[in-house]
Amino acid sequence: MNTFYVITNYQKDPEFQTAGMIRDYLESKGRKCCIQQCGKDHPTGQYRYTDAQKIPKDIDCVLVLGGDGTLLQAARDLVERSLPLLGVNMGTLGYLAEIEHTNVYPALDRLISGDFSIESRMMLQGTALHQGRRLLKDIALNDIVIRRNGKLRVLDFNIYVDDVFLTAYSADGIIVATPTGSTGYNLSAGGPIVAPQASLILLSAVAPHTLNSRSIVLPDDVEVTIEISARHDTDMDGAEATFDGDTSVRLNSGDRIVISKSDRKVQMIKTKNTSFLEILRLKMANP
Repeated sequence: MNTFYVITNYQKDPEFQTAGMIRDYLESKGRKCCIQQCGKDHPTGQYRYTDAQKIPKDIDCVLVLGGDGTLLQAARDLVERSLPLLGVNMGTLGYLAEIEHTNVYPALDRLISGDFSIESRMMLQGTALHQGRRLLKDIALNDIVIRRNGKLRVLDFNIYVDDVFLTAYSADGIIVATPTGSTGYNLSAGGPIVAPQASLILLSAVAPHTLNSRSIVLPDDVEVTIEISARHDTDMDGAEATFDGDTSVRLNSGDRIVISKSDRKVQMIKTKNTSFLEILRLKMANP
C-alpha cells in the first residue's frame, strides 16, 4: 500500500498528535498520507463523520483512530467507496479496532509490505414504514435496534420472515444484528456470538417478558419484518429504531421496519494472525 487516509476521533486525539505521528512515519517510508481535518459538522445527515467525496481517489487504505464507535461511523460513511479500513484503538478494548495506538508502527510496516489480509463484513439495510410510507432507509454494520421510547413500558412485537408470521415478543426491544454486531448489544442481551466472517441475521429480544424466549439465527437471504403491535394505546410514546446507535426514527403502533442483508459490504483489514476465538477469549478474560 502506498497512499493512506487517516480519520481520527478528535475527542480522543484532539491535537491530531497520533494522526500526525502516523503521517510522519508513513511519509518517512516514502508513502503518501492525508489526515481528515473536519469533524461531524454536516447538517443534512448525508454522512455521520466523514465526507467520502473529500477522500482522494487514489487512497489504498483508511486508518480510523478512535474506537469501535468511530470505526462504525467511518464504515457507514465510506461504504460506497469500498475502501479497506483498519481500526486503531485509542479507547477501551473493542472487537473492531484491532490495533492499539501504542503498537501502530509495526502494523503500518505490515501494510507497506503487503503482509495483511482483508475480511468482508456483511451489513444490514432497514426501511421504516408508516402506513406504507417510507420514514427512513439506512444501513448498519452492527445492528438495527427497535426499542421503547419515553415511558418505561413493555412493547409488543410481531416478527415476520419473508412475510410469514414467525413469533410475537413482549419485550423492551428487539435487536437485529450481523455477525460483526453479535459481540455488541446483542451479546449484552444474551444473544449468540458469531464469527464476524459469517453471513447470518440474528434476532434477540431485550429483557423479554417470557420464560422461554430465545434468540433466533436466520440465513442471510431472508427479509425480516418487525411490526409494532397495536395492542397498546396509540397515544403512548411509541418506539424508536436506531441504526448502529446513530441514525434513528420514531415508530408508533402499527408501524413496520423491514430488514434484510445489504448488497454493500465493509472491507476490514487484519494485520495480525490473532484469530477471532483468541480475541474472544481475551475479551472474556478481561471484560
